[in-house]
Amino acid sequence: MRALLLLVLAFGRLLPLGAHELGAATVHLRIGADRQAAVRVDVDPEHLPLALNPFVGLDPSAPDSERRARAEAFMRSFMAHLRLDGGGRALHATAALEPLSPDLTQRRFAFRFAFELPPGARALIWKEELPLGQYFFTVGREGRGNELKLWMEGAKAREVPLDPAPPKAGLGALSLSYLRLGFTHILPGGLDHILFVLGIFLLSLKWRPILWQVTAFTLAHSITLGLSLYGLVSLRPAIVEPLIALSIVAVAVENVWTREFHWRRVAVVFAFGLLHGLGFAGALHDLGLQRGDFLTALLGFNAGVELGQLSVVALAFAALGLPFGRRDWYRPRVAVPASVLIAAVGLYWTVQRVFFA
Repeated sequence: MRALLLLVLAFGRLLPLGAHELGAATVHLRIGADRQAAVRVDVDPEHLPLALNPFVGLDPSAPDSERRARAEAFMRSFMAHLRLDGGGRALHATAALEPLSPDLTQRRFAFRFAFELPPGARALIWKEELPLGQYFFTVGREGRGNELKLWMEGAKAREVPLDPAPPKAGLGALSLSYLRLGFTHILPGGLDHILFVLGIFLLSLKWRPILWQVTAFTLAHSITLGLSLYGLVSLRPAIVEPLIALSIVAVAVENVWTREFHWRRVAVVFAFGLLHGLGFAGALHDLGLQRGDFLTALLGFNAGVELGQLSVVALAFAALGLPFGRRDWYRPRVAVPASVLIAAVGLYWTVQRVFFA
């Protein structure tokens, strides 16, 4: 029992309280007619590497001044590690932290900075040397409706065109970006989704039941994701996130008392997929999508999620199904204990998201 508790605590701490935000930061660059560039950086500390999260160890009862001091320290570090080059010369900027909410449960914060572009500069070399991971970056000009959308990789330099192309010109690249985003949201970034898919896998090693469930899950979250993007359905994260954790518990518990696949399982997975879609929608909304990009984001993201889920199943089958699946002891020694562990982790996350989010 003690070993199980330690495993639950270890796995539970791997996932932030809110599971479906995408990326540690969102950067918006706007270029004015006078060559002045204004940048806003929105930071989600929960998705920063642990060493970079300024709020790690912060007492919930600490005054807001302490939270602000930590956010400012992160801002100073971000600016100290930012390298900007335009027209072949280094550019310098000054930053200011935006007012923080007095509510200490609000984890995100933002800051702004500005710099002047050299005459005739056609591109900006952006390099943030902090290892932020993947983050979303948009660039646009005042008076123009189109934006260029990029995915930045932490600590890698990237050339940013200062005259964004019309939206159609980057449609293929944008689709691939969302495909990749959907895949990485499962592998390696979606531990809750990985456990949900493993719960599906552990009930039966037959491919047809597995594919039915995975497809039902994808179809369901595609529906609510699409409806939410277009403003037709919404539910607060404080409700969605605990329910998603409970969906992991329910699927895993069913594996313990059910030996065979039944079609009602597809209906259950479909219902839970509707919840997961609302979680995905909150994440994509945070990226500041333009309405014309909704369909591209929906199709690309969901295709990536499906590929990620099938990859989890394939890896699980290679690690468990092929070597052990035909053994008489597979269910009592592998499937049932693994399902119990998954259920315990899901329950731990539920408590986290209800009482500590």
